[in-house]
Amino acid sequence: MSKLKQFLQDAETKAFDQGHRSTIKFNIGKYNTAVQNGLTQYSDHELARERASYIKTNTINNLDKYLMEFEANFTARGGKVIWARDAQEALKEVGEIMKRKRARSVVKSKSMTTEEIHLNDYLEKNGIETVETDLGEYIVQLAEQRPYHIVTPAMHMSKKDIAELFTRKLNIPPTDNAEELVGVARKLLRDKYTSAEVGITGGNFLLADIGGVAVTENEGNGRLSTAFPKTHIAIVGIEKMIPSVMDLDLFWPLLSTSGTGQNLTVYNTIFTGPRQPNEPDGPDEMYVILLDNGRTDLLALPEKREALNCIRCGACLNVCPVYKNIGGHTYESTYSGPIGSVITPHLSGMAENKHLSFASSLCGACTSVCPVKINIHNLLLLNRKQSVDEGLADKNEQTAFKLWLMAMKNRKLMNLAPASIKNFVVRKATQNTWGKHRETVKMAPKSFNQLWKERK
Repeated sequence: MSKLKQFLQDAETKAFDQGHRSTIKFNIGKYNTAVQNGLTQYSDHELARERASYIKTNTINNLDKYLMEFEANFTARGGKVIWARDAQEALKEVGEIMKRKRARSVVKSKSMTTEEIHLNDYLEKNGIETVETDLGEYIVQLAEQRPYHIVTPAMHMSKKDIAELFTRKLNIPPTDNAEELVGVARKLLRDKYTSAEVGITGGNFLLADIGGVAVTENEGNGRLSTAFPKTHIAIVGIEKMIPSVMDLDLFWPLLSTSGTGQNLTVYNTIFTGPRQPNEPDGPDEMYVILLDNGRTDLLALPEKREALNCIRCGACLNVCPVYKNIGGHTYESTYSGPIGSVITPHLSGMAENKHLSFASSLCGACTSVCPVKINIHNLLLLNRKQSVDEGLADKNEQTAFKLWLMAMKNRKLMNLAPASIKNFVVRKATQNTWGKHRETVKMAPKSFNQLWKERK
């Protein structure tokens, strides 16, 4: 089945699943309320957005300079930088590190970049146990699912769903007590931290001036995943760069407030390399894998490169009416929602993923909440244009628009067929799309053109 057919099938299933919609409405509703409260910490939120947009745009336009600055500063403290052109290169490099370390187990902090390259599958195929330590990620890993939301991986599951999953997978007594469920996960994960040879994280920001990787989290699992293992690998997309550690006073609150409504997330850590001679703890070795994987292709498109400004806060997902109806799994991509629909065709291929850019009402809600002011709905339109320019439009669609154009440019041709024939054509053309769940559009018995002539 093509990705488009799968998307349409899954979207229909989820849109009419009342239980799913109820869970998402409840969970996203809590976030939206929290975000509105969180925004009260700003005296001028719009100014903060404008400053963040300016810094990110300037950084992306000079990305080569900042990447080289980051590498120089990071390696000066004993860190090792690996440049990966695509997912295959990144996986190969991780595999080489695992072989050198004779690693048999890995603890992972939440990272969408590792989801993007399918790291867990790769490690498991090579006999390496991989444990997600973020609670949401741990839940979806147990459920053998992909993350549903870039900030809240298990947003689609209720407390009852999670309790049943734990009972089934972990053989615990049935309970609906959230604290007990968290306690079970905490107890199981503690042993994993201390026994793993390698810890893997992503990175929310790369800091050029100090060669740092900034990681933001709420559970402390990111710190634990890097404190005990002797080797730390951070896999980070090259677009996560910002010029200075001083910029975090702007970006950390914007990220947390836009995503979860917090003034600041609970744990904010900066890694600048392996443990130094005068430091009591930390990894003996630290690697940063700078992942391209299609990002420079997007960078080469001046009209669209602002999509690389994204800081992965998830705000656009939470307000998107399409996302709230069809859910995160329907997109069949690492990055879902509006921003996912923008970048996925560039990261994973326009031909296979162009339909995502059409899965939008273009209402502009995503653009209105983006903390770095990405013009998301305009980028969706540009993606649509690119897909048509590249000849990727469906043949039936192309034919329909040619006929529509002929009729629109020729009043006599438009008036030639009576309303009954037009209604028949429209009904047949939309029976498997618009007409499947809606009343078919009906033409008026007389066109405006005819009514106007009669008045004259």
